[in-house]
Amino acid sequence: MIESLRNLPAPAKLNLFLHVTGRRADGYHLLETVFEFVDLCDRVHLARRDDGAIVRRNPLAGLAPEADLAVRAARLLAAETGCRFGVEIAIDKRIPMGAGLGGGSSDAATVLLGLNRLWELRLDRRRLMALGLRLGADVPAFVFGRRAFARGIGERLRALPGEPAWFVLVAPPVAVPTASVFGCAKLTRDTKPLKISGLSRGRSVYRGKNDLEPVACAAWPRIAEALAALRLAADSAGADGRLARMTGSGACVFCPVPDEPAAAAIRKRLVRQAVGTAYSVRSLPGHPLRDWSFA
Repeated sequence: MIESLRNLPAPAKLNLFLHVTGRRADGYHLLETVFEFVDLCDRVHLARRDDGAIVRRNPLAGLAPEADLAVRAARLLAAETGCRFGVEIAIDKRIPMGAGLGGGSSDAATVLLGLNRLWELRLDRRRLMALGLRLGADVPAFVFGRRAFARGIGERLRALPGEPAWFVLVAPPVAVPTASVFGCAKLTRDTKPLKISGLSRGRSVYRGKNDLEPVACAAWPRIAEALAALRLAADSAGADGRLARMTGSGACVFCPVPDEPAAAAIRKRLVRQAVGTAYSVRSLPGHPLRDWSFA
């Protein structure tokens, strides 16, 4: 039996657009979005314990175990399966927090996928996605593991083909509480639903917008500053700055760019401007651990 799994990738996601189409009676917002995985990854380390204890070895400052999605994922999986094993969890954080990149959700999904192998549970993807939804609306997308069009609260997923792509990201020095953005009275919640048939053609996935962006930019001006700088830098390098936008509920902003040299040039310019931490990233064809569920 495997005793440990090291350096498991937990990739960041981008919302290529994010439309708020309504609100449910329970307060959850109805969304339409496209999830794209990129090669900016946290690294998760799992070591099996025989005493049933679930331990986080390097907890984030100020984050209680009850709020730690990685710990909650392990506890939920153990409770639902009756597994007698425990686990030590350590995470090397590289995805900025409060950035709209899904770092916590991705960590939780990687824990579910990793423990499915470490504990030899052999759960299928559908079961893991259902467990993930109990942890957060974004977690099923990471377990699903493919570029996807999402509806509902983000859990109704359909695989969407796509070509390899380069992006430049800027994470301004602010952390955005998701609930604050979704709870804003000025947030529009009536964007018309899209037809998925038109989303697989080239740059059509960028024709939408992020409905959360105006609210976040008004509340956190550093996001607006980073977005303006990214648009100018993209235009200067031959990319289309009009395609720059925020991902998730912020604070990170991104822009698709033609190739790696353009991404490097744009990132270099943004580093000089000091509007935030700039990254050059490439899309992933899918989650690296997608096959760790038993389809």
